[in-house]
Amino acid sequence: MASSARKRPRPESEDNRAECPFSIKIVDPKEKKHKDKKRRRTEGGGGDDDDTKFHVQLSPFAPSGKFKSHETMDLHYQVDPSKKWTEMTRYNSFVLNGVKYFSEGFIYVANDSSIERQKQVAHSEPMRPRKKSDDDWVARILEIRAADEHHVYARVYWMYWPDELPQGTHDGKKIVQGRQPYHGANELIASNHMDIINVVSVTSQATVRQWYEENEEEIQNALYWRQAFDVRTYELSTVELVCSCNTPAHPDKLLVGCTTETCKKWMHEQCIKDDALRATYNRLGTDKPHRSPESTVKKDEDKEEAKRPLSPTEGGTGASTQQSIDVKAVDSSDADAVQDNVEVKPSDDEDAKAPADTPPEPSSETQPQGDKTEPSTPAPGTPGGSKATSGRKQVGRRKTKVEANGDSNARPWEGLFEVSLKMDAGPPMLEFKDLREGVGGGDKTWTERVKCLVCGSEVN
Repeated sequence: MASSARKRPRPESEDNRAECPFSIKIVDPKEKKHKDKKRRRTEGGGGDDDDTKFHVQLSPFAPSGKFKSHETMDLHYQVDPSKKWTEMTRYNSFVLNGVKYFSEGFIYVANDSSIERQKQVAHSEPMRPRKKSDDDWVARILEIRAADEHHVYARVYWMYWPDELPQGTHDGKKIVQGRQPYHGANELIASNHMDIINVVSVTSQATVRQWYEENEEEIQNALYWRQAFDVRTYELSTVELVCSCNTPAHPDKLLVGCTTETCKKWMHEQCIKDDALRATYNRLGTDKPHRSPESTVKKDEDKEEAKRPLSPTEGGTGASTQQSIDVKAVDSSDADAVQDNVEVKPSDDEDAKAPADTPPEPSSETQPQGDKTEPSTPAPGTPGGSKATSGRKQVGRRKTKVEANGDSNARPWEGLFEVSLKMDAGPPMLEFKDLREGVGGGDKTWTERVKCLVCGSEVN
């Protein structure tokens, strides 16, 4: 499939310095073999002509994900005009405006949008809002050739801003276009989209790193890539899926890892929060107060204290009482006399009445419920297929997808509860706030341990 149909328009200055007479055509290796065989028959076994010579470019990109159609991004290509290209001298580097650029290095290349913005700045004109794709293009140099110092060219592979993904792009089983929810602010997409450019359109060097989870700290302040685009098939390479929602990680957002050796699953921060808020709402609803285990124990102790018979000093009624009384032993000879003078008569309603100030037992409706809830499978707002996990129902997964896509009707806890994730010291904790008005008798703030959304164990 020829790449010329997708060639990026080259910016040309007024003096036409950026003109480039070369173009690239991608060829099918099967087609190449067929043409070579046909040419040998017609030319009696003659060699390749320079104008029809094919080349192979081994891809400098090795994404961790896979493609469905091709194992690699290697290309067979043809330069037109081929003879003029091969007759030029090949160089390892070139110098432009005092800056040295090397083969295999990354560069920024001016485009129409970036040139227009430079003109707006020069003329102090108000600039329109821009996307990342309005910045200079980014490319990786594959080869440098020159006829003289005024005619220097570079064969490059383009890096795509996610916003530039063309219509009809395949992301797994989905057809997508443009930036996806899991793409980071400084994320690029490597490609095998090949072009030849005049090096005078290069604006500066670029630093681009491949992002792996183990070097995520290194890519926060630089351009990075993890996914690749195959221009032959419009396919994106697969991306590692994380969390119980089985969607990609967002490089700019926090991930929490399960510490259980048999799990080790990474989880999205938003998924953890949504799951915690969902469980809290299911447990407390709109009117039940939250009572922490400590406050529940204290309340039970107060109940027992209230049931204990009151002493006279604790509120007994009747005549004033003395501080104490001495008890003397009675001789056995006087026992009958003492017994005769003492009459014990139980009250008719002694067992029927409870002390007047003993509070009634709370009903079962006000008893605090257990904190153990079954973790659900939230989605962090990313499109994409979800894979069922053990013990989870398909209906639940569909519901969380709707919630993650911003349907306020599917997030009944909004405005009632808030939660934040604390990662300061020790194990990660969830800090809840009860925003409901008119609900008393419970805690307005409390903390809970983070539980893995996959295996259910507490995260240390």
